[in-house]
Amino acid sequence: MVMSKYKGPEPSPKTANLRFDRALNFRFFCLLLLLSLWTVIACGKEGAAQTQFQAAENNAVPSDKASGGNSNQQAEQNRGEQVLRALATAYPDRVSAVEFYDGDWSILVYGERFYFAGGRFLPESLRGEVNQFAPIPFYFYQEELPPWVQPTPEESARLREQTRARNTNQIKRSTHFTDALWRSRSRDEAWEHIKQIRFLGIPVQVHYSILVQLSLVEEKILRVSKTNNAVRQWINSLSSVGGWEWRNIASSQNRSYHAYGAAVDLVPKSSAGLEIYWLWTSGKNSEWWNVPYSRRLHPPSEVIKAFESFGFIWGGKWRYYDTIHFEYRPEILLLSGMEITDLRNLR
Repeated sequence: MVMSKYKGPEPSPKTANLRFDRALNFRFFCLLLLLSLWTVIACGKEGAAQTQFQAAENNAVPSDKASGGNSNQQAEQNRGEQVLRALATAYPDRVSAVEFYDGDWSILVYGERFYFAGGRFLPESLRGEVNQFAPIPFYFYQEELPPWVQPTPEESARLREQTRARNTNQIKRSTHFTDALWRSRSRDEAWEHIKQIRFLGIPVQVHYSILVQLSLVEEKILRVSKTNNAVRQWINSLSSVGGWEWRNIASSQNRSYHAYGAAVDLVPKSSAGLEIYWLWTSGKNSEWWNVPYSRRLHPPSEVIKAFESFGFIWGGKWRYYDTIHFEYRPEILLLSGMEITDLRNLR
């Protein structure tokens, strides 16, 4: 018995045309859906690659640029509270009284009030001059170094312009907050808080408040070196350790953390032809950012982790990379969701 493919009366021309239109519309809808899905996937892949590169840059996002429209002020206030509470946790002996005061989030540093001011951290006397200063960077610090991604021509053009602007028209950050935090408003005042220790057998001068942290970092590195040949060789390759030096960041108007004795440079005897510092690289290669990790001198990951576990960040994760540089910025790690060893648990 043969079954008919169609049962019932023949459709009218109008009905047939309607069914044809519906079928055509359905096919068109499916095509649009497929195109949309393809666009999302393609953009997602492009965004992922871009995110990897931007993450490696470690951009600082000023809080007053974080969002637009009516939510801008609220976003700034939220960011202000986050940053100030991280600072209070990171420096409990110096920072207190996190509160929304006189229209902005503020804190006390050794009793002196500072206002968030869009990330600029200004005292009362400078609140009216907010546009004269650049924000202090409170960026997202990645726990792991992201994979190297070749910069696109657009990214290279952007970095080329940023480098030009950095060297010609840089807005200075206010140092009032960090000067107060480290009690180092002048070279002489800074020197009063500097002590000399030996780190991995090499003398270095640092701020007295990070002596314990550096000693614990050293202890951790030496422990690992007993069973890790790469770490042991790295220790033996060190020539000197740079610490306190009253100066600005190179090619910048902003004060270096070396001026506070809160940073160390672990200088090798030889770079073995590898790149260390973006500024040194730029002297022979204008596209200093286009240097893959394989051509940069990195300490062993165990050394980096040892520093990070006690509140130090590594300059090798910065866009303007400095692979021998570590500075004490526990607030950055806290804001990035990373854990820091609580020294009270070690007593």
